[in-house]
Amino acid sequence: MARVVSQTKSAAVNPLKSSQPLGAAFAFLGVDGAIPLLHGSQGCTSFALALLVRHFNEAIPLQTTAMNEAAIIVGGADRLEEAILSLKARTRPRLIGICTTASVEARDEDVAGDVENIKRKRAIELVGTEVVLANTPDFDGAIEEGWSKAVTAVIEAIARSDKQYRNPRKIAILPGWNLTVADIEHLRETAVSFGLDPVILPDVSGALDGSIPEEWMPTTYGGTKLEEICDLGAAMQCIAIGEHMRRPAEALQRLTGVPYVLFRSLTGLENVDRFIRVLAAVSRKQTPLNVRRNRMQLQDAMLDGHFHMAGKKIAIASEPDQLFQFSDFFTAMGAEIAAAVTTTGTSKALEMVPAKTVKVGDLSDLESLAATADLIVTHSHGREAARRLGVPLMRVGFPMFDRFGSQHKLTILYRGTRDVIFDFANIIQTNHPPNPWPT
Repeated sequence: MARVVSQTKSAAVNPLKSSQPLGAAFAFLGVDGAIPLLHGSQGCTSFALALLVRHFNEAIPLQTTAMNEAAIIVGGADRLEEAILSLKARTRPRLIGICTTASVEARDEDVAGDVENIKRKRAIELVGTEVVLANTPDFDGAIEEGWSKAVTAVIEAIARSDKQYRNPRKIAILPGWNLTVADIEHLRETAVSFGLDPVILPDVSGALDGSIPEEWMPTTYGGTKLEEICDLGAAMQCIAIGEHMRRPAEALQRLTGVPYVLFRSLTGLENVDRFIRVLAAVSRKQTPLNVRRNRMQLQDAMLDGHFHMAGKKIAIASEPDQLFQFSDFFTAMGAEIAAAVTTTGTSKALEMVPAKTVKVGDLSDLESLAATADLIVTHSHGREAARRLGVPLMRVGFPMFDRFGSQHKLTILYRGTRDVIFDFANIIQTNHPPNPWPT
C-alpha cells in the first residue's frame, strides 16, 4: 500500500492538475445536444476552453455567466437566469450543464435553490431543455472529481427512478475521464461483439471524435441521448471504470436498482480478462473470436516488450485513477515506479498504486523526484521538466496539445494495452538503445 504524502507548498510552481469545473464541463460534453455553462467569471471559462480546444483541436461549445465584481458581491442568481434563458433562446440545447467555479461557493450562495427557482419560474420557456447543476468549486478537487460530480448530477436529474422492465441485452457503462475517444469506441465495439446493447455515459466518442457535421451546431452533436439516460434503469448491469466513477454508479443503483461492478483499470492482461468475463457472464455467450485473437496479440506484445520495460524506472504524474492505471501496468511488465505524483489525496485508488509513496503536488515535485528515471509519464505540460532532466517523455492524460490525434490513441482492453507496450518500447529504444556489442 502506497503512503500518500500531502502537499506542503502554498502555491503550485508548475501546475499538474486541471480544475473541477473543467472536469464537469468535459463530462457534460459527452451528452447529445448539451452546452456546459460555467457559473463564474469569464476568465475561468476562457482558461478551460483554451485547454479543451488545444487538446481536441475542435470547436468546443462552452459558455459562461460572465460574473463581474458587482455580480459576485450582490449574488449571481440574476446572471445565471439570464444566461440560461439566453442559451435556450439562441441554441435550443437539450441539456444545460451548470458548473460552479468557486465564485458563488466563496460567497456561500444557494446555487441549487437558485436553479430550482429558475426552473420553476421559467418552466414554459425551458420546455425541452434539462438544466443540471454540478457544484464544482475550483479550490477543491481536480478534473476527475468534477467529471464524477457531473455524471452523478445527470443521473440523479434525468434517470427514471420507477421500476422498469430489465432488458437482458442492455448494459450501462460509466467511463472515467481518462478514457480517450478511441477507448470508448473500442469499449462499445467489444460490448456489441457479445450481443449487448451498451449505453455509455458520458460518451465523448460521439461528441469529440473529430467528425464534421453537415451544418454548424451550437451544441454538442453526438454523445449520450437524454432518452438513453432516462431509461438507464432498464439495464441489467452497470460497469463503472475508475474509482471516481463509484459515486455515479452508486447513484444509479440507488435510483433504479441496477447493480454495478467497478474496474479500477482496463489496462493490463489481468484487468481485461476480468472485464471480458463479466461481459461473457452478462451476455451468456462465449468470447468472440476477434477478442480472443486480440488477447493472443497482447500476449505476444508482452513477451516482446518485456525485454525493453523490465527494470526501467518510471516517474509518473497524473490524476489518481490514471496514475493507478499506468503504474499498475508498468509494474506488471517489470518496470519500477521511481516517483509518483498526483493532484489530490482523497481517492482510494492511491492506496493501490504500486509505489512506496505518492506525492500530492505539481510538476516541479515530479521534476525533483525524476532525476534518475528512465522515463517520465505525464501530460504535455511535463515536456519542459523532461527536457531539463534529459529524460524522455511519454504523454498521457489531459491536456495533450503538442501531438496530433491524442484522442484517437487506444489505452485499454487487449488492443489498447498492446499499443501502450509498443509506445513505451519505442520511446525506450529511441532514447536508450541497446548495446549491440555486449561485454
